[in-house]
Amino acid sequence: MQTKTLSNGVTIPMLGFGTYQIKNSDVSEAIKGAMAAGYRHYDCAHIYGNEAAIGEAFQASGVKREDLFITSKVWNADQGYDKTLAAFEQTAKDLQTDYLDLYLIHWPNEKNFDLTLDTWRALETLYKQKKVRAIGVSNFSEDQLNQVFDMAEVRPMVNQIERHPYKVQAELGQFDVDHDIVNEGYSPIGHGHMILEDPKINQIAQAHGKTPAQVVLRWQIDTGFVIFPKSSKVARVQENFDIFDFELSADEIKTINALDQDKHLNYD
Repeated sequence: MQTKTLSNGVTIPMLGFGTYQIKNSDVSEAIKGAMAAGYRHYDCAHIYGNEAAIGEAFQASGVKREDLFITSKVWNADQGYDKTLAAFEQTAKDLQTDYLDLYLIHWPNEKNFDLTLDTWRALETLYKQKKVRAIGVSNFSEDQLNQVFDMAEVRPMVNQIERHPYKVQAELGQFDVDHDIVNEGYSPIGHGHMILEDPKINQIAQAHGKTPAQVVLRWQIDTGFVIFPKSSKVARVQENFDIFDFELSADEIKTINALDQDKHLNYD
């Protein structure tokens, strides 16, 4: 497993397991399969509605807490200083843990960014209390990050953004790197089969004896992004993990970067 080191020295596995849209009834088998495949980094969120089931699955796994890297996110309706602290306590209770490895603001509040800044103050409090090992944001622009920088005592360590070959996020990704923020990419292979059917990605996959999905995930890793693909299919979960025995060439990375359409595949 390759890792990235956050600005405070905490290390994060570059490949994790996403829990978005996993039904509560499917959580136990999904986490069991992910653990068996080798995943120890899990990306969760209160709004996914399955954290209590995930907590049960973590307990049932027998894997030690210190061997896991658990991320969660505070949802829009829970923004604000006091509400964020309460939201964290609920998430920690649901996940059956005393601390999180990473806690993120899920979305910036576009209409009331002051509320988001109050949320950041709450994350700083949790960090100082050692209830979270690292703090960060999700879906923040350069301007929004700069506003956080202006008031923060502790700067964001992570920015989680939509990222796949049709939305490469070159400028924002470089901004994050320049400010010691680790990039995380959600929807790493996009939705549906659009990206996986791309002829250029398939050509690269054939050259390496890998699947198109493995090539896209390897591209994410090779360009410095932490990722957490999701699948409820055991074979696909194992396939997604099998990406550490090859690397893409500079030309192959350039070819995939050139597929950029600045296209959201999650929302308009």
